[in-house]
Amino acid sequence: MRTLKAALVNFAVDHPRWVALGLLASIVFFATFFPNMTMDTDPENMLETTEPARVFHNAAKKRFDLSDTIVVGVIKDNDPNGVFNPRTLAHVSELTRFATTLRYEDPKQPGKTTGVIEVDMVAPSVVDHLRQAGPGTIAFEWLMPRAPATQAEALAIRDKAMSNPLLVGQMVSADGKALCLYLPLTDKLLSYDVYTALQGKIREFGATEDWHIAGLPVAEGAIGAEMFSEMVVASPLTMALIFGMLYAMFRKWSLVVLPMLIATATVAATLGAMIALGFPVHILSSMLPIFLMSISICDSIHVLSEFFDVYTEEKGRKESVKEVMNTLFMPMLYTSLTTAAGFFSFVTTDIPPARVFGAFVGVGVMFAWIITILFVPAYIMLLPERMLRNFGLTAQGGVRESLLTRLLHGLGEFACRRAKVVLALFGVGIVASIWGMSQITINDNYAKRFSVGHPIREADSALNRHFGGTYTASLVLEAKNGEEVFKRPDVLTYMAAMQAWLEGNGYIGKSTSLADIVRKVHQELVDGSPGNFRIPSSQGAVSECVMQYQQSHKPHDIWHFVTPEFDSANIFMQFQSGDSTRTEAAVKAIEGYIERNKPPVDMSYRFAGLHYINYIFQGKMFWGMLGSLAGSYVIVLLMMIVLFRSALWGFLCMIPLTLTILFIYGALGFFGLDYDMPVAVLGAISLGIAVDFAIHFLERSRQITSETGSWEKTAPRMFGEPARAISRNVIIIALGFLPMLVAALVPYKTTGLLLFSILTVSGLVTLVLLPALLTVGRGWFFRARRFSFSGAAKAPRDEPALALARIGAAKRDAADDAGRK
Repeated sequence: MRTLKAALVNFAVDHPRWVALGLLASIVFFATFFPNMTMDTDPENMLETTEPARVFHNAAKKRFDLSDTIVVGVIKDNDPNGVFNPRTLAHVSELTRFATTLRYEDPKQPGKTTGVIEVDMVAPSVVDHLRQAGPGTIAFEWLMPRAPATQAEALAIRDKAMSNPLLVGQMVSADGKALCLYLPLTDKLLSYDVYTALQGKIREFGATEDWHIAGLPVAEGAIGAEMFSEMVVASPLTMALIFGMLYAMFRKWSLVVLPMLIATATVAATLGAMIALGFPVHILSSMLPIFLMSISICDSIHVLSEFFDVYTEEKGRKESVKEVMNTLFMPMLYTSLTTAAGFFSFVTTDIPPARVFGAFVGVGVMFAWIITILFVPAYIMLLPERMLRNFGLTAQGGVRESLLTRLLHGLGEFACRRAKVVLALFGVGIVASIWGMSQITINDNYAKRFSVGHPIREADSALNRHFGGTYTASLVLEAKNGEEVFKRPDVLTYMAAMQAWLEGNGYIGKSTSLADIVRKVHQELVDGSPGNFRIPSSQGAVSECVMQYQQSHKPHDIWHFVTPEFDSANIFMQFQSGDSTRTEAAVKAIEGYIERNKPPVDMSYRFAGLHYINYIFQGKMFWGMLGSLAGSYVIVLLMMIVLFRSALWGFLCMIPLTLTILFIYGALGFFGLDYDMPVAVLGAISLGIAVDFAIHFLERSRQITSETGSWEKTAPRMFGEPARAISRNVIIIALGFLPMLVAALVPYKTTGLLLFSILTVSGLVTLVLLPALLTVGRGWFFRARRFSFSGAAKAPRDEPALALARIGAAKRDAADDAGRK
């Protein structure tokens, strides 16, 4: 390893132009692949194509001719008649006609179009009103064949709509204040285009009503489209703030640009490699630059910090940079290997985009390491000597003039002299965090990925207050023996009873099935009275109801709820919340209901729908990421034991990582925040950053103790340059990513907040708890043969902080050491 270190550092110092040209050529090479970038904004691809739930979902869509649907709602709270007034219904009619024109050229089938499916739309002008036309006869007529000219006509439409239980809670609200249009799509990936077109048309109506556009396809499509635009805003703000803080610390534009160059090169090389190998940029991998920026900047700040502290004009840049790289080569290699190993563990998950993300972040970490090792010395050697004039800790007043150093020495004094107090405080924090983790809720909700006030989040809230729900799933029942099972009255009665139980207990907002269609047709066949809204008593009567319904304007609608053989049925369920926990509760409730109330025939049941797919993904994500994190934790622990050649030091190195994860997740539960995909993925970065700080602190502790002969003499020096490097990383990166809080998407806010928390917590644990542990346990940690020093006087074990009691003298010694350098 020493040979490799010497070879790389000497090559970079002796041939800086070749290194710079090589890096430039590499960036240009990888950048040539950027025009081939493709986007994958389909969240369904978070599951394997062979995942049983996904396979059945797609099979059910074909079997029942189902489509992903956009929901457009209008609310009129300030009118006593609600939406049933001539002006609002005219707008509804106009928007319905406009929606039928939203067709686009199909790139997969030249000459054909794709978009809104007119025949399956649900709107007042394209749904039937059923009425009795005579004994045993039903008339079907459009609910609103034209926009009403008078208020009386508008109220007549309201009365017709309210007479149909299938429409109440679905197309019209029970209070008449709101109305929805349902626009099914040939492809849910068109949802954002349709959403944008509808917004443009709605703006023409003015502000006379409250219009909203919702539905899971809209939320998913908007997330995919807006994440990339948010990145364009958030990333420059982040880079600008980091750049400004670097300058405030190091005061040389020519040097502070270095971390930015390394971060840019790392991101370009990694993304370029991913694109070159044919992988699309998924919603998850769009966050790859954030991870790589934070990780690559960490290493370069360590180098800059050390270089700032050791450089003097007398020593010169060549000797200074060699000294820096010799000191930091191994710690940076250790941190890069452990961080890469942590992300590589993602390849074991069942989530395809997570595997790609983990693999390329791991590759990017190693890119960042080799770029830092080669390019930093080369860049410094390419700078004219005059550009380093007045640079360095000595040139700017030395350690005694540094506010940061004085603060760190105070922190070190507290950590070592009050070691047992520190341990007790962290113990309390651990207990509180364990309780907090027990309160964590595993949940995902696409609407909640938009900030409060975003149109999609407002639409989700407004429409779900008025209707049975904009989130949908299907309960598919399949008879195991015989056809026409779902014409049997007892089977339909069983379905209706289960639907009523689910709605009555709040598991779903509304449901629609063949049983509802048969009950409504039977009502009108008899006398139209509410009392006859029921399942007829014979299979022949059920068949008559089905036949009558097929005389409507849209006879094919029945096949959305039953197969032509009547051996499989679909209960269409609506949810008033996008929380995956609501789906989980409904699924478990249905399982329990069927277990307690056996169906009249032998049948199986399964679930389909985007809302259910999201619930399945949540389970996969949670256990997959948890398993990945646990696996990477073990891998990193073993690597630490090997690299430190000590199980004791290996476990000690894992403490900041362990407590960072514990404290962050404990805080999630304490504040009632959901454990969702962004949190699960971002949890992995704690492994890289927390281990990074711990490795640097412990490796430098061992190096310096080898020189001083005791931890007591080492501790003050540890709160010099090593602690400054760690604290500078904490300050720059933690604060640097806070601009992401201005983003409109919650995942970006979560990223900024979690990165800030991870950096802050891991930095504090490293700089406070580790020295306290080393003080209390110095007899164990420093008694190995490699720490048996000839002529080195050790402090008595019964006086834990004897040498540190004179911390002021230690500060002066450290200042003198810096001056001699």
